[in-house]
Amino acid sequence: MEHLVIAYQNKLRKTSMDIVRYLLPEIDWHDRMISLTGARGSGKTTMLLQHIKQAFPKDNSCIYVSLDTLHFMDNTLLSFVDEFVNHGGKYLFLDEVHKYPNWSIELKNIYDQYDDLKVVFTGSSILEIYRSEADLSRRVVNYSLEGLSFREFLLFEKGIKLPVLTLDDIIKNHLDISHEVCDVIKPLAEFKNYLRYGYYPFFIESKNSYLQKLLNTINLSVEVDLMAIHKLDYASVIKIKKLLYLLAQNTPYKANITTLAAQIEASRNSVLQFMTMLERARMLCLLKSGNKNDGLLTKPEKIYLGNTNLAYALVENTPETGMLRETFFINQLGVKHNVKYPRSGDFLVNDTYTFEVGGKGKGHDQIKSEPNAYVAMDGVEYGFKNKIPLWMFGLLY
Repeated sequence: MEHLVIAYQNKLRKTSMDIVRYLLPEIDWHDRMISLTGARGSGKTTMLLQHIKQAFPKDNSCIYVSLDTLHFMDNTLLSFVDEFVNHGGKYLFLDEVHKYPNWSIELKNIYDQYDDLKVVFTGSSILEIYRSEADLSRRVVNYSLEGLSFREFLLFEKGIKLPVLTLDDIIKNHLDISHEVCDVIKPLAEFKNYLRYGYYPFFIESKNSYLQKLLNTINLSVEVDLMAIHKLDYASVIKIKKLLYLLAQNTPYKANITTLAAQIEASRNSVLQFMTMLERARMLCLLKSGNKNDGLLTKPEKIYLGNTNLAYALVENTPETGMLRETFFINQLGVKHNVKYPRSGDFLVNDTYTFEVGGKGKGHDQIKSEPNAYVAMDGVEYGFKNKIPLWMFGLLY
């Protein structure tokens, strides 16, 4: 166990507290068992270590371990926890639980056997906490960490701290907000940068190699995470990668499942299952109408990539501007709001607001008959009446 403690202390020492993510203060860390899920590269490990550094400075009753270390090839998690608790351990932080066989069963046993132990664990966004072999639904409080918002990107890139806005703030006060933001920074140039490389925190390591690292992240998500969690064979993995590539060239894609099934040589149901897996991995966003009969095998109305950076990594040519605009909108709004396919316009938000997304000259003819209708307009710093700058929707978290 000593070598795990040394590795933990080294990792903690290197963790910077300069910038913390939006989710850290939103978590109730007092719960007995917490899961933190998110896409590869979204910053789960860093946030975990930042919380430890903030809440448990020089506290020997706390430890962080990653379950993909060699130690757990020959040792069970239960035996490690037993030793930790016997040495006064009270707070256990586990990283990469999906790399450990039977993780859900052992976590259930840990919860049931150690009443005074608090556990926080991270895992892939693909993890189905509530459908795992051991039902953890009554024991675990789950939080999901998304990639950087445009607001967070400005903090990472420029050191500019803007307040988190609500959707009501934006709709009612967008002109005042534009004046406040534009007094500090010209958002349009930074917005273009964000669309290309601002979603994953690892952009700060190197912008030149960012897209290559993102491609590597995509491959690992499919070839390692999806394969392990869903117990896929290699033939299915190849079909999923082909499906993602095909969709990337054509997003936003008006779903024709029969055509996609023929292209990747899979059944209709397999295509729908693969798309659901990719959505859970945060690589796709499936826009549905929101009917009460919608299920996992319901065909989506439109299919988007999970974020705009994926387009720059996967699309062969320069990504189409309209696609980037719509992808940004659904990606940022979808974190804290319900986004559906509307009867007119591009998006229906919270069953109340209809949005059309477009460029500087975009009119509102398509949505003029809708109540609470707005245009999210790209290429402008200031809006007017029901026309709101698109970049502003990146300040929601």
